[in-house]
Amino acid sequence: MTRPPVPPFTDASAKQKVRLAEDAWNSRDPDRVALAYTVDSQWRNRATFTKGRTQIVKFLGQKWQREHDYRLIKELWAHGENRIAVRFAYEWRDAEGQWFRSYGNENWRFDADGLMAQRFASINDLPIDAQDRAFHWPLGPRPANHPGLSELGL
Repeated sequence: MTRPPVPPFTDASAKQKVRLAEDAWNSRDPDRVALAYTVDSQWRNRATFTKGRTQIVKFLGQKWQREHDYRLIKELWAHGENRIAVRFAYEWRDAEGQWFRSYGNENWRFDADGLMAQRFASINDLPIDAQDRAFHWPLGPRPANHPGLSELGL
């Protein structure tokens, strides 16, 4: 299975890869998201270590059961031949209605087919008031005309 764009990455193809990942994660569909990863993909997400698509699907299902009204923006930070670094922020609320903005960085390594073989994520959560939210589009992919992280000053 090939998942374009594939390495080696250019500025344009790395930005495209980041936006495709953002759109998939904003679908909140664990099965769809997992298809972008190798069958034996290795993750570190905060202090959780995951290996393989089955564990990725389980992890994401649990994540989106806890994180309601999830909306994510990713931005390319740097790239190399088969690696991409991103920074991101996402907003969500917990079951009690408390809103959060989670900030983080991810390091990605891809195989020759464009599937992500490794993902290392460091994330911090900031409680915010509902009126301080910045991500207001309907659930699903971020509209093309919605500002990114840099434009929002995040």
